[in-house]
Amino acid sequence: MANQNNTTAWADLPNANYIDIILGLLKKENTAWDAAKGAAWDAARYAASDAAYYAARDAIYDAADDAARDAAFNAAWDAADNSAKVAAYDAVRALIAWDDCGALLDENPEDVKIMGLLGNQAAVLLYPACFVLNKSKELENNVSFD
Repeated sequence: MANQNNTTAWADLPNANYIDIILGLLKKENTAWDAAKGAAWDAARYAASDAAYYAARDAIYDAADDAARDAAFNAAWDAADNSAKVAAYDAVRALIAWDDCGALLDENPEDVKIMGLLGNQAAVLLYPACFVLNKSKELENNVSFD
């Protein structure tokens, strides 16, 4: 799924729309990213994060254009404070590395967490983003008119 507006350096990457979603969430939901980062650490990150991180890094260097990769990373890094940056950076890393992993963001976070615990490296890196996206959707659907 290519980015429709083609205005970013990463617009031609298969997961460009998902990268845009992550960057939008960073600007909007910093506290949710903080909670997600903590939840991810408690879930699968301790055991699997290094393997997932290096697998994604290797895939990125094989698959993505340097300028697109660097622009997406820099945008993720610049969009949030330190506590959220690592989780968002990892999500962008996974989205660049694995063309088919964007759909994980649409899954139930608990399912993504289980996939990470079972060794799915993209799920390990995307769990915090999935958590934040889910929380953001919950907030949007729980509008109070009081």
